[in-house]
Amino acid sequence: MYEIKTITLSMNNISIITAAKNEEKNLPFLIDALLKLNYPKDNFEVIIVDDNSTDGTFQKAKELTEAFSNFTIIKAETKKYEGKRGALDIGIKKCKHDYILITDADCLPEKNWLIEYSKKFNEGYDFLFGVAPFIKEKSFMNKISCFENLRSHILTFFFAKIGQPYSAAARNFGFNKIAFYKIGGYRNTTQTQSGDDDLLLREAVKHRIKIGTVEAEGSFVFSKTKKTFKEFFRQKARHVSTSNYYLLKTKLAIGGWHLANLVFLFSPILFSVSNLFLILFFLKILFDIIIVKSKQKKYGCSFNLLEIFYLQIIYEIFLIVHYIYGSIAKPPWK
Repeated sequence: MYEIKTITLSMNNISIITAAKNEEKNLPFLIDALLKLNYPKDNFEVIIVDDNSTDGTFQKAKELTEAFSNFTIIKAETKKYEGKRGALDIGIKKCKHDYILITDADCLPEKNWLIEYSKKFNEGYDFLFGVAPFIKEKSFMNKISCFENLRSHILTFFFAKIGQPYSAAARNFGFNKIAFYKIGGYRNTTQTQSGDDDLLLREAVKHRIKIGTVEAEGSFVFSKTKKTFKEFFRQKARHVSTSNYYLLKTKLAIGGWHLANLVFLFSPILFSVSNLFLILFFLKILFDIIIVKSKQKKYGCSFNLLEIFYLQIIYEIFLIVHYIYGSIAKPPWK
């Protein structure tokens, strides 16, 4: 006779922490998504930290969660750190569980978000980051944002798989509290107003903390893109400027990758010197199409050939713009 084995999934206790600044309109959607999570209510708590909002964020959060004992709403009255990390730090100190997930107030986690993170924590990972696609809309601004986000995912997940994690989407990010404090918490991540997720990864790498990714279906965290170019550039500039504080080996690897792409992109300028430069351009475009087509479904996106062609060019050029603007303007979180 065959022995029938029952596989029991170990449910870790998890604290979800969100920093909310002027998010009164977005909180109902986030809270609704959190209430629909496929996870026992006794095994997770939600802490929403109102980061000195000037709208009705605090009142709205209290109103929507007063019937649920696993939700806690607090105000970030005294912050140790500036920006979002200061509010998150308050939430982390208040939370009661050993595993922590971070997301933003304008996000929509999928139902198996906690299940898939719990599985990975059970495999011994101390820091984890997951897939965070943008919700697809019909605007050109949305299309640019979705493509840039896809390219960022392809790069960050690739480097994580070869043992050199350097960046993550803060809206789908988690860690073991013990490991968090082992690397000093946010103490060594204050060089920028934002980028706390990237700089936390930097500190985790320096301390040889085990870092992994969560890519399973049902574990994505969706969010909306910015509506205007001004908001878009401000957000991307914050993210890209954080690269100034990466580890040297990461700067060399990422910088070398982007420099090579820019050389290939602008190689047609030297077409009059040799036809080889035009060939380099078409090889780059072909490579981009193959990469995007092979990875886009995995990361919740869909682009046709024409879109990949022109959006890749925009993406490469905007990287330069984002970096210069972020280094000069240093835009705050909100």
